[in-house]
Parts: sequence; structure tokens; C-alpha cells
Amino acid sequence: MIKTRSGTFKGSENKSHTFVSGVLILTVSGLLVKIAGLLFKIPMNYIVGDTGMGYYNSAYSVYTLFYMLSTSGLPVAMSVMISEKRSVGRIKAAKLIYKIALWVFLVIGLGISLFMLLCPGTLASLIRSEKSALSIAYAAPTVFFICVASAIRGYFQGCGNMVPTAVSQLIEAVGKLVFGVLASAYAVRMGYGVHIVAAYGVAGLTVGSFFGTVYLLIVKRRRGDRDLACGHTLAGFRESDGAKTADILKRFVKISFPITVSASVMSLTSMIDTALIQRILISSGMTEETAATLYGNYTSLAVPMFNLPPVLVYPIAYALVPAISAAFAAGERNVAAEKIQSSLRYAVIIGLPCALGLTVLADPILCLFYKEASAHMAAPLLVCLAPSSFFVCILAVTNSVLQACGQEKKPVVSMLVGALVKCVSSVFLLSEFGISGAPISTFMCYFAVTVINFAFVVKHTGIRLRFRETFLTPLLGSVLSSTTALVGYKFLSGYLEGEVCCVVSILLAAIVYAGFIYFSGAVDKDEILALLGRMINKKGKRKLEYSRTET
Repeated sequence: MIKTRSGTFKGSENKSHTFVSGVLILTVSGLLVKIAGLLFKIPMNYIVGDTGMGYYNSAYSVYTLFYMLSTSGLPVAMSVMISEKRSVGRIKAAKLIYKIALWVFLVIGLGISLFMLLCPGTLASLIRSEKSALSIAYAAPTVFFICVASAIRGYFQGCGNMVPTAVSQLIEAVGKLVFGVLASAYAVRMGYGVHIVAAYGVAGLTVGSFFGTVYLLIVKRRRGDRDLACGHTLAGFRESDGAKTADILKRFVKISFPITVSASVMSLTSMIDTALIQRILISSGMTEETAATLYGNYTSLAVPMFNLPPVLVYPIAYALVPAISAAFAAGERNVAAEKIQSSLRYAVIIGLPCALGLTVLADPILCLFYKEASAHMAAPLLVCLAPSSFFVCILAVTNSVLQACGQEKKPVVSMLVGALVKCVSSVFLLSEFGISGAPISTFMCYFAVTVINFAFVVKHTGIRLRFRETFLTPLLGSVLSSTTALVGYKFLSGYLEGEVCCVVSILLAAIVYAGFIYFSGAVDKDEILALLGRMINKKGKRKLEYSRTET
């Protein structure tokens, strides 16, 4: 322990343990949120069909862009600044940062929500989906609620408390699931048009975000300044570093701008893709409803499956930034290089078999969750899209490496190049191959971004990748396991029902892959035990330390 006049601070071991615990909390929450999102789209696919989901996802792409612009960078900047002030006992300054950030979020959220509410027709015309205007209007309040929630989440994350963020995200997802499905079912029962039913589904998103925000407000009111005060004396509440509002706002912009740009580029690309897909399909002679059906099928079935594997890699990326930053700060470049090698290896070990597995069993996996007609239509699209999920896994790690090396602007460059590749290739491929051009252009986009990121990582870290250990061994194991899955499914399909056959084939492939990875030495026993050891949450010890600091 280190004592200062402003309070008591724990050693690096406790900080590391707290960080890992926070990552695990957010990981579990992220997985549950993804599951809730999948459970939402399954019944919605049955209720509104591919056409209704086309209108829903068109509005959702608009919402996502504004969501990223307003909340991707500021909460990170806020948590960093609050954490910095707490680390030196400046609790009064940390409280000021929270108050300023809250007002900034309120203004941004209110402005964007009013724009979406007053101009839904204009936004719908931009993405060539006029019937999604009502859905865009119904999504408008969500941005305001999410902005308020993001301010409070940034506060708690800056205090090292990840639980409110995790719980609120889960409340949002469950609210979206329950209220969205019920509202859509009610609209169908009332005999409303498909575009109105889709808007009722969007209302679930707004209701879920409202309850998530209410939860955070209640928790913040009940806890007061307890999280800021933990480990500090009352002197910190009286001491300030004299920072002015203008200085705090400048720091907000400096930290959040690169993050916001890199996060928003792909959301903007997604919205442009939405407009291009439907616009080009309509120009080829399709009706707006048919174009919406194809787009809804692609974005509701293929895209959610594509987004699942990276969820398992994001915790590695979260943990990587402080670990590499600390190693470089201490001048331990060998330690940093080893952490980068290990993180890339685990990203490949996780992402590659998932991508190949989704490719070879696209149709059976989709049939597990969705109507057969919709699943058969989306399966070829998932075959084209699934390999891209591997590049997203690698991208998450390389982005974190560049941020940890102080090169946070480099991912912005690679993302802009990727967005350009996506837009240009989409125009050509959609015109040439129809809806199948969308996943192919996505593959080209993420491939380009990953290659550029790799070049930046090699340049700024000097790392020399061990190709066989990092890529070749997992590739061989992935090919073996995916072949097992495909052959197993073909063989067992004559004896088992389709759903059971698919699950058994996946389990067989997982066993084969795990055995190959273990016996090939890609992951050894010591690494597994070390990882499990770091994951153990010694709650009793933490509670004892917390009670001592309170005393």
C-alpha cells in the first residue's frame, strides 16, 4: 500500500485484479446482450418477416450512426479523466468533470433526438427507404436516453465500477426484446402495415434504453460519491487542481475525437451501404418492398451471426491496452512484444475456427434459429460474410496495440481507407451481383483495414511475428475441425433431425479443434492455468479492503 495526504492507494496487483474483474463483468454482459439481441430477431423475423426487418434495420443503421457519433468517444474520455483525478486524490476535480460531461451529453442527446424526430422523412430518403421514416422517428428518443446513460457509465467506469454499466446494458437488451416483440405482435393483431409493425418493434429499443437509464440514475443517486471516495480521505473533496471548464472540454475533445472518428467511420459506411444496397437494387428494377426484403434478410440473419465471434475477442483487446502501455512505459519492449504475440495468437485461435465453421455450416446454423425459407435465402450471404469476422477479431487486437503505443490516430487512417474500399466496391459489386455484393464488399473492406493495421503495428512496435505458431497451427486446426463439422453433418443427417444433427456436428468439431490446439502446443497447460488464476475473483479480500478504506 502507498499512503498520500489525499488518501490510500492499493498496489499494482490489486489494480490489475480489479481491471481483469471488470473485463470479465463486461464480457459476460456483452455475451448476454448479444444473446438477447439474437432472441429479439428470431421472433421478429417470424412476426414482421424479412420486409419488416428491412425497414427496422434501415432505421437502426441511422440510429447507430448517431449513437456512435454521440457516445463512442466521450465516455472513454470521461472515464480516463475521472480515473486520473482519482488516482491523485483530486475528488473535487473528478466531480466537476462528471458534471460538465453530463451537460455535454444532455445537449448532444437532445439535439440529435430532435433532429431525428423532426426530419425522419429526410433521413429515410437518404437511405432510399421512405417507409422506414416512422421507425426512425420512434428511435429518436433513444439517443437522448443513451447519452444520459453514457455519462453515468463513464463516471462509474472512471471509478473502476463496471457493474452498473453491465447491468444497464442488459436491461436495455431485455427491454428491447420484451417490449419490441410484444409491441410488434400487438401491431400485427391490429392489422397495421408492415412498416408500422417495424416501427412498433423499434419502440422496444426506446423503452429498453429508458429503463436502462432510469436504473443508472437510481444507482447513482443511491451510491452518491461512494465510488469516487473509495480509498480517499475527505481532503480530496476540498482539493482541486484549478482546472477550468474550457480546459476540461479541450481535453474531452483531444481524447474522444480519434476514438469517435474510428468508431463512426464504419457506422457511416454501414449507413451508406444501407442506402447503396436498396438504391441499386431498386434501380435494377426491383420494387422498394422487394429491396427491403432482401436487405432485411441479409441484416437480420447473416450480419448478427457474423458479429458473434468478435465478442469473444474484445475482452483480450480491452486488457491489452494497459498491459502494453505499462510495458512500454517501463522500457520492457520484449515483454510488450510477447503480449502482442500472445494476444494475436489467441485472437486467431478464437476467430479462425468460428469463421470457417459459420462458412461450412451456414445453412444448418441459420435453420436452428430462423424460418427455413429465410434461412435458405441468407445462407449464401453468410458464407460470403463469415470469413470477415476473422478479420474483425484481428482488427480489435491491432487497434488496441496501436492505442497502447500512442498511435491512436493510425486506426482512423486504416478505417477511412476501409470505408473507401467498402463504398467503391459496393457500387460495382451490388450492380454486378445484386445483394451478394454486400458481404463481398465487407470482406474487402475488413481485409484492407487489417492489412494496413498490421503494417502500422510492425512499424511502430518492431515486432517480428511467429507465423507458424500464430497463424499456421490454428489454420490447420480450423480446417480440420470445419471439415469434421461438414462431414459429420452430411453423415449424421441421415440418422438425426436437422437441428440435432447441426448441434452434434458443432460439438464434434469443437472437440477435434480443442484437442488439436492443445496437443500441437498452440496453447499449453500453464497458460490455461495462469488465465484461470487471473480470472478468479477473490471477493472476500476485496470486501475486506473496501471496509478498511471506508473506516
